[in-house]
Amino acid sequence: MTTENDNKEAKPAEEKKGKKPARPPRNTKKPEAVAPEFEERVVAVNRVAKVVKGGRRFSFSALVIVGDQKGKVGYGLGKAKEVPDAIRKASQVATKTMVTVPIENETIPHTVMGEFDAGKILFKPASDGTGVKAAGACRTILELAGIKNVLTKSLRGSNPHNVVKATFQAFTQMRSVEQVAKARGVDVKSLRISNVK
Repeated sequence: MTTENDNKEAKPAEEKKGKKPARPPRNTKKPEAVAPEFEERVVAVNRVAKVVKGGRRFSFSALVIVGDQKGKVGYGLGKAKEVPDAIRKASQVATKTMVTVPIENETIPHTVMGEFDAGKILFKPASDGTGVKAAGACRTILELAGIKNVLTKSLRGSNPHNVVKATFQAFTQMRSVEQVAKARGVDVKSLRISNVK
């Protein structure tokens, strides 16, 4: 004699025969933050507290610079409940939003000024042996971009977020000699000779 419990146990087994096989578990391995050819540096880590009924809940934001020291550099901001996760997220954003910096004789091609919100920085090309005359987040960006000789002057603001964005704003304004010659429809050699005079 079969009971109701036996019938309940038998039904799921019959139903499973007609169903699709169970999906394999998802890949729990976290993706690699940065490609091996890129170097990453953490510029700033901020802790934010949200006050709730039970107390305070902390979260972290990380500002990371990624570069290959050959003219490609990017920055990213990541937010998470733990610092390592925030850094990993920021690194992924930085690698996706990289810019190419024109470099000539290990320095920048011309004087340029970058400005963002409360940050304002002036960049000037320098002769060989000068080194990177910069501080804080700006120095990190220039080193990871592969610039060896440059003069900088922070005219306004020291917040690392504004300094980083002002620096990248200056990078977007930079033009190499080849780009200027192409835009003017002139030969590169003639452009270099006119600059020397």
